[in-house]
Parts: sequence; structure tokens; C-alpha cells
Amino acid sequence: MSETVEFAAVRAEEMKASFNKLLERLRAQSKITLLDEEGLESFVMAGGDGMVLFTQEPDQQPETWDVAVILPEVLKLTGDRLRAAIISPDLARKEKARFGITRWPSLVFVRDGDYVGVIDGMRNWEEYTREIAGMLNKPVSRAPSVGIPVTAAGAVGSCH
Repeated sequence: MSETVEFAAVRAEEMKASFNKLLERLRAQSKITLLDEEGLESFVMAGGDGMVLFTQEPDQQPETWDVAVILPEVLKLTGDRLRAAIISPDLARKEKARFGITRWPSLVFVRDGDYVGVIDGMRNWEEYTREIAGMLNKPVSRAPSVGIPVTAAGAVGSCH
């Protein structure tokens, strides 16, 4: 293994460890819940407005770190109206089709068990405030995905 590859692997592990510390601090200080698969389902089905950060590995998607850092400010902006949670990169990849995620990181908004919308990628603060206000006032709708991965007709494992 070359020194460059070894360094990259070590750096990725360091970033992951630091990101996990950030997530723990957010959980402890900001009422942001870290969810597993069962917790995600419960969070979505709970009453009121909710927002879930779909993360990716911070060494591969540095914007994930940026969006996580601003979540406490987002909660301050919305008062007590919005519940917030974060899911792991593995769970985010598993659930992306269900919520129509096409770009990382993504903030998925739900209300009373239904889909509201998604804000994907990093934005400047003015855009976030405008788009989050829009999500809180937007009616629920169907996610822009059928919730299952689509395959070509005749492909192994396809439904047709």
C-alpha cells in the first residue's frame, strides 16, 4: 500500500471520529436526535414538523459537516416548531430512494407521518431561512420517488 493511500485512509478515519464527536455534541446540547432505522420510522410518524439530516462520510462529502454544524441555528430560527434528527451515512443510502434524495447532504422535512420536501446540498444562510420557512408552510405531498429503486425491464430482479 502506498503512503498516499495509507494517509488518505488514516485521514478518513480521523474525520469520521471527529464528525461522530460533533454529532454527539449536537445530541447532547441541541435536542437533535441520532436515529437508527427503527428510530427513523418513529420520528417520521410522530406528530408535528420534523427535519432529518441525511449524512454522508465527511471525507467524501465535506458539506455534510457544514450542514450538521448549522442545525442548532436552524432550530433557533424555528423556535419549538421543528424536531431535528440525524441519520448515519449507511442508513441515508438505504433510505434515499424512499425520500427521493439525489444529492448529499439533504435535509428531509416531514409532518405528521407524511413527506413535505427536501433541501439538498449546502446553501447560504439567507437561502436556508427562506427554504426552511417554505417547508414549514408547505402542504404535505408524495415523495418524488416511488420508494423503491427502479431497474430496467428484463433486468435480473426487476418487477416486470
